[in-house]
Amino acid sequence: MSVQAVSGTSNVAAAILPRRGGLAGSFSDLLWRKPGLLLFLMLAPPLLWLGVVYIGSLIALLAQSFFSIDEFSGLISRELTLKTYGDLLQAVNLDIIVRTVTMAAVVTLASAIIAFPIAYYAARYARGTWKALFYLGVMLPLWSSYLVKIYAWKLILAKEGILTWLFAKLHLSWLLDSWLSLPVIGGNSLSVSFTGTFIVFVYVWLPFMILPIQAALERVPGNLVEASSDLGASPRQTFRNVLFPLALPGIVAGSIFTFSLTLGDYIIPQIIGTSRLFIGQAVYAQQGTAGNIPLAAAFTVVPVVIMGFYLWGAKRMGAFDAL
Repeated sequence: MSVQAVSGTSNVAAAILPRRGGLAGSFSDLLWRKPGLLLFLMLAPPLLWLGVVYIGSLIALLAQSFFSIDEFSGLISRELTLKTYGDLLQAVNLDIIVRTVTMAAVVTLASAIIAFPIAYYAARYARGTWKALFYLGVMLPLWSSYLVKIYAWKLILAKEGILTWLFAKLHLSWLLDSWLSLPVIGGNSLSVSFTGTFIVFVYVWLPFMILPIQAALERVPGNLVEASSDLGASPRQTFRNVLFPLALPGIVAGSIFTFSLTLGDYIIPQIIGTSRLFIGQAVYAQQGTAGNIPLAAAFTVVPVVIMGFYLWGAKRMGAFDAL
């Protein structure tokens, strides 16, 4: 037998560890023989947590929405009924739903318009240090306190704030006053208007739109844009026929964040905005001050259903590939 064969045999023997005794050794051998059991034991705790805490809470929420409030005692009647959903379809509650969905759609559209050129520059031109500065600039607002940012914007948008001062210095106070005098979107100042709510929503959720679009544009080969130009396409035609269709999954992926976060947020409208409620504020008021938990649950079901259809459409458009 050659020296190499003897050496190889000794290495194999050294690689095979001696059998472990006791219960731990038997259990280890069992997991080695049955890798499916190992996978089950690893996934069981998080899946159990997800099933009990998340899925279980959604089921409990859905069940609560089929209860109602007794008009005489004010107590919850635990008999299954659609009365609460009938109350949800009253004009005042439908107005809250329409207002919230409209704000979410407008915020999503504005975020996409603002985010696209930023993401395009980062994907096509930023390199090295500039790329690092881009990520730092986008991520830095996410590292600060959510409430601190909102209260900072409340000061900026206040009647005595820096934005009003800037309009006055530019002799554009008449423009700001004209805008604030408009119905629905206006108010006494930007900090107590739908315009102010919109501005803060866009600022807070904008990073969640920039990053998916940037990731989608990173996947667009540069030679496609060059080929479009070589074939005589104008920049507008290149954007409409090449860049936009390829970046659309990233836009839809970003809209999942901006739309859903706006749909469920209640802190921003509570601090910056008018007295007219959004869904999140209605849920908070109904389960807190009013004590009408069934109606609060019914309100909560609305964004869940909306986002269910939204995610279904986003998946069909390939948005999850850009996440």
